[in-house]
Amino acid sequence: MKPFQVLLNLLYPPKCPFCARILERGEDGMCSLCREELPWTDGPGRPAEGCELCLAPLYYRDEGEDRVRSGVRRYKFEGRASYAKLFGELMAQCLAGRREGPVDLITWVPLHPERKTRRGYDQAELLARRVGELSGIPVSPTLEKIRTTGVQSHLSSATERRANVKGAYRALPGLDLTGKRVVLVDDVFTTGSTMTECAACLRAAGAEAVTGLTLARAGERGVELKYRKQGN
Repeated sequence: MKPFQVLLNLLYPPKCPFCARILERGEDGMCSLCREELPWTDGPGRPAEGCELCLAPLYYRDEGEDRVRSGVRRYKFEGRASYAKLFGELMAQCLAGRREGPVDLITWVPLHPERKTRRGYDQAELLARRVGELSGIPVSPTLEKIRTTGVQSHLSSATERRANVKGAYRALPGLDLTGKRVVLVDDVFTTGSTMTECAACLRAAGAEAVTGLTLARAGERGVELKYRKQGN
């Protein structure tokens, strides 16, 4: 480790993105307790319309105390862009282990330019670029958000979420994805409304197949979201 990094770690000790505990010597990216006990998914979840698969390494709870949800909120709303390194690594492992066949392109669900300017980064873009870096798959923008929308997590029903994102995205001008197998990255999958809307844009541009990939997905009916050992 470089001397500057050693000094930086002394001044600002690295913390686990999920529980915010200071990492101990030998812990890489996240603490050993979270690595063992977070609610890891066991396989693909319910796909959004227009996607052949929707993958995520983790479950999250949309209410109450939840380490995964807390980590995502810090990443998105508290300037923790550095979390993309670990989060993207978990997503890349999930993609490699659960999707069969080649992928031609990785892209992402974009923020509206005004929100990106306020936040300072696009959280889905950082995740997509990290997944591409680790998997060796090309990464490129394909979509743009053309109108601002309310925050999806503030909406309670699937109907409200679908209406909120309807017509909010479009393919970049001149985009041609004819025959391409595309992975579409976002941070979380709740009802699938955003993924469905964006997948439709990619399909209209000629994409042969779209796979959704997020860090976490909401628990499905019948799934007990107790913290347990990693299963993927």
